[in-house]
Amino acid sequence: MMQVMRFAVEEINNSTLLLPDVSLGYETYDYCSDTRNFPAVFDFFSSKGLIKVKRRFDDHQPKVISLTGPYGSTRTITIAPLFMLDLIPMVNYGSSSYDLSNKRQFPSFLRAVPSNKDLIQIIINIIQWFRWNWVAFIGSQDDYSQDGLNRFYSKIKETGICLAYQESLGKKSNYRETLNKIKMLNVNVIVIFAVTQYAEEFIKAAIQNNIRDKVWIAGETWSMNQQLPREPGIERIGTIIGITERLLTLPGFSDFIYKSRGEMTHLHSSAEACNQSCEKCSSLSPEDIISENPTFSFAIYSATYTMAHALHKVLQCDTHQCDKNKTVYPYMLLKVMKKSDFPLLDRHVRFDENGDPPVSYAIVLWLVDRNPPEFQMIGTYDTYPRMHFNINSSLVRWTKNGSAPFSNCSVECSEGFMRRQDGFHECCFQCQICPPNTSINSSLDPYTCTPCRKEEWSEEGSTSCKKRRMEYLHFTEPVSILLMFFAVLLIVVSVAISILFAYNYNTPVVRSAGGNMCFLMLAGLSVCSISVFFFFDQPTAARCVMRDLPFVFFYTVVISCMAVRSFQIVCIFKMAAKLPKAHSWWVKHNGQWLFVGLASLIQFIGCVVRFSVGSPKPYNDDTSFQDQIVQGCDLGATTTLVFVSCFTALLSALCFVFSYMGTDLPKNYNEAKSITFSLLLFSLSWLTYFTAYLMVHTKYIQVVNVIAQLASLYSILFSYFIPKSYIIMCQAEKNTQEYFQTTIQSYTQTISRM
Repeated sequence: MMQVMRFAVEEINNSTLLLPDVSLGYETYDYCSDTRNFPAVFDFFSSKGLIKVKRRFDDHQPKVISLTGPYGSTRTITIAPLFMLDLIPMVNYGSSSYDLSNKRQFPSFLRAVPSNKDLIQIIINIIQWFRWNWVAFIGSQDDYSQDGLNRFYSKIKETGICLAYQESLGKKSNYRETLNKIKMLNVNVIVIFAVTQYAEEFIKAAIQNNIRDKVWIAGETWSMNQQLPREPGIERIGTIIGITERLLTLPGFSDFIYKSRGEMTHLHSSAEACNQSCEKCSSLSPEDIISENPTFSFAIYSATYTMAHALHKVLQCDTHQCDKNKTVYPYMLLKVMKKSDFPLLDRHVRFDENGDPPVSYAIVLWLVDRNPPEFQMIGTYDTYPRMHFNINSSLVRWTKNGSAPFSNCSVECSEGFMRRQDGFHECCFQCQICPPNTSINSSLDPYTCTPCRKEEWSEEGSTSCKKRRMEYLHFTEPVSILLMFFAVLLIVVSVAISILFAYNYNTPVVRSAGGNMCFLMLAGLSVCSISVFFFFDQPTAARCVMRDLPFVFFYTVVISCMAVRSFQIVCIFKMAAKLPKAHSWWVKHNGQWLFVGLASLIQFIGCVVRFSVGSPKPYNDDTSFQDQIVQGCDLGATTTLVFVSCFTALLSALCFVFSYMGTDLPKNYNEAKSITFSLLLFSLSWLTYFTAYLMVHTKYIQVVNVIAQLASLYSILFSYFIPKSYIIMCQAEKNTQEYFQTTIQSYTQTISRM
């Protein structure tokens, strides 16, 4: 590391563009321990050998105006506060703890290496790239590892990655026990975020304990380690993926080392640094220095150039000279350093508001089966000028079966299954199929089967809800056309019979059928059939009312006419002689019309109450079928429905009773069979409808309703009016006064003989 710094200083001093007539000097100290290095630290920020408490920064000039180092987060955090007091810029090359990005605590701290925040992010990206979620995190007992663990743990909370196991290695750690726990938990991906010493020992322990076919993700401290790839048996432990800064070759560095190595041989073997002997310093060959771990080479190089560029601006240098008379204070350099922005060896040196540089990481694969071992770049991660992450998966050589090992707590659920967490970790789960009418979007929430909306449906195990079909009777359906045809036919037949009866109004058949009342009945039948047309197309409030109102009211009118007609015939033949006054009053005051009017009024009031208080309304049946919503009309208020239905049933019963009282009347006046048939068909059709209404929930229940209405109307038309029309058209001999007189005389003679 020191040789890279020396090389950069020499290069700057020989430059004619940077600090043209100024030479940089430096002092180097070996950071021996957290306590024994303080004399060197005090010497750095002393002024003329004295350390004073200062109130102002613009009149204090310490021994050094900037420094780089030390290597390691714990070492930096230990001494950095002392330099912060004087705002002496620290441009660090090997401390990545994110705590150092806190500008309130470390206002004059800058670094040429990315922080743990970015390093942890790329580790998480690698884990997500290969779709792992069950990992172990191995660190060491220092600020670097502890900060990395904290960052890792906080960042994986929203990623679906679970920390299966974590351990901080120390001098007394039992590596075998740690490895056995990892093996027991079936963890196949291990992140080693520790300082070099413990990372090396842990990998060697994995080799000794015959750990096989794992994935080892190396932090930047040991990702380019030159000795471990040569360790016997390392090829058996699995695939090692390292993260390092994008490596750059420093032009002229090798020549500098070979040239300056001669000077190093003159160092005395007993030279001391930090009160320690450096017996091996002179024994290092140029090849040993050049082949050292190059991870931090560019960081040291750029840190040195950052200080030089800042000094160049503070001294207001041009291409020939600098203002040497200007006094340079540390805070001046700091201000300029924060705004650094210059190219260096195809890189761009600059700092963000936290004093951190742009990220330019390389993802390397250890090729330990080659001689010598190699580091192959398989991916990159950059933040400048834009965020970019990529891995060429085809370059990765997996040690087991040629495919990425499985490192997940649970096998991923199939489509349509939700996760049910099993234990503490959210990655550990059981799969449960989503029930019908729910769906699951695993990318948004894999733990919840979301209910479909009312207008949607789904089958069991669905990933999306489908739109439910809106079902109702359309005008264009064949069954709808057929029913409307019968409704129109009924109107046409009713009109035709009305014309026929009007033309033969004074004949005995028409008079005995009711005379004027026949036209009211036929008109009522025609109006009732209008209700049929409102059963088709999408239900609305008006359509629901019109389905029932015309039929209920005018059918009551028709039934009341039939009932009063049956009563009149019975009165004429059986009760007129017994109750002459009552019969006289009935005839005088047109009792039949009073009865029809009263019955119609009662039903009209019932209909007004029914359709104003609790009228039938459109409703959507979304429970009977999964894939469709059946649109129809409800029955409205139960109380009013029962009232109008019971009143219609009462009139039908009266009609039936009066018709049977006249079973022994002359054949021309006996309506018992026709009325019984019509009422029986009426009862059966509506009983069938209400039974089907309770059992069947398709749109075709409306067809049953229409059929019930048409059957009620056609039963009256065919049992009451068609026979009489047949006599008028085909049996004219029975439509004479003489024929009717003959039947009456025959009935009288029969009665008198009894």
